[in-house]
Amino acid sequence: MPGDLPDWASRQRAAGRRLALTNGCFDLIHPGHVALLRGAAAFADRLVVGVNSDAGVRKLKGPDRPLMPLADRLAVLRAVRWVGAVTPFDDETADRLIELLRPSHYVKGADYDVSTGGRILPESATLQRLGIPAVFVPLAPGHASRDLIARSRRQP
Repeated sequence: MPGDLPDWASRQRAAGRRLALTNGCFDLIHPGHVALLRGAAAFADRLVVGVNSDAGVRKLKGPDRPLMPLADRLAVLRAVRWVGAVTPFDDETADRLIELLRPSHYVKGADYDVSTGGRILPESATLQRLGIPAVFVPLAPGHASRDLIARSRRQP
């Protein structure tokens, strides 16, 4: 993560702005990602997006990923109007980003909402310790990167 991001976050909070944080691979930007970013931005004045490094994506998704290198994924996300800052990270979880940024909200897709049968959020302990609420944005059905990749491989 760039060293100036925590300072930027402090300046934003000092100016009275609320920060939200979301993170992910963002390997193949699709309508589901756009819905997540728009939904996450609704919880703050500035949205920070953590992006898994190329090595991190390979660890999470397999040796054939990412489809786009980190620099390209960062460039695309910087162009999204709801995104205030983008930062790469190498860690398996966003715990360190949460610690450094201290966002007012941590936003993920609803596939992490355990109250509706989703996956356990790995950052839960950090969020609870810091008093930061986790917010879950509804998913856009049929737009998971893995589904889009599988569909494209089946096409002639």
